[in-house]
Amino acid sequence: MGIAGLVPTIRSIEAKKDVALANKESLVTGGHLVMRMAKENHVKIYPIDSEHSAIFQCLRGSDGNRVEELILTASGGPFRGYTSEMLRGVSQKQALNHPTWRMGGRITIDSATLMNKGFEVIEARWLFGIDPERIKVVVHPQSIIHSAVQYEDGSVIAQMGLPDMKLPIQYALNHPKRLKNHLKRLDLASIGRLDFQDPDPTTFRCLALAYEAIKMGGTAPAVLNGADEKAVEYFLKRRIQFTDIPKFIERALKEHEPVNNPSLDEILRADKWAKAAVKRYELEKYHITVRDDPNGPRIGVINVRSPRSPTITVVERQRDRSV
Repeated sequence: MGIAGLVPTIRSIEAKKDVALANKESLVTGGHLVMRMAKENHVKIYPIDSEHSAIFQCLRGSDGNRVEELILTASGGPFRGYTSEMLRGVSQKQALNHPTWRMGGRITIDSATLMNKGFEVIEARWLFGIDPERIKVVVHPQSIIHSAVQYEDGSVIAQMGLPDMKLPIQYALNHPKRLKNHLKRLDLASIGRLDFQDPDPTTFRCLALAYEAIKMGGTAPAVLNGADEKAVEYFLKRRIQFTDIPKFIERALKEHEPVNNPSLDEILRADKWAKAAVKRYELEKYHITVRDDPNGPRIGVINVRSPRSPTITVVERQRDRSV
């Protein structure tokens, strides 16, 4: 759903309805508004994302003990272990082939770039009131440990289970009860091993950009999300390459001047600005200049370099529209 879920989330809170939240972008773009309004209206937010549901469960019974660190696990996506060079020219089909989960197009690409995990860091920051410096991402290919909490005494409590969204949905809808179901049970002996490794924020730049957006604050996370949404759309339409996604997002963040403590309207304007910026970057990439010509017909020469074809030259006579 993306940022389109932000307004319905806010309206639900205003109506004093508890929210089982599956739309992470509501917190990525407007976390300060959502959590403040939830507190003011005595509304509870129950996370449905498997990682945040896991943390929510691990925090139960903590009795006020200080949390030292939140540990978000990531499968690593289809390109786990790839170098920057290997990512050049990967196809849409490859990027959509997630090793664990079957999801929609955008979230699958976000998982491949690790932007989805960056969004989850921002989501966790707002849900649990933890500084981003204390939220760690660990690659865990088997996706059995969905996330964990480390307390100040060094103890780590993790939530485990087979990768199936039915369980966190059921838990959110029935909290605090755990209802019997007929889902497949986890058999650790059949799993055999659990692997962990640090992510590569240099190769998968989107994860690092999410942390940067948190530090920038204000409307920066909204720009992060909006730029990502438009860049992923263009990648799925084969208009840009996979490696263009973080480049366009980083450029948008650099050009944006964040508005501190933004209103809902300011968040939505930042989202619109980010998407327009990415559209401009895509046109510039292929040397297409957008300009108005009040003097009528002209001949335009455009050099278009497509990721699917060699350089071609388009010569077009134009009257009432701009190239």
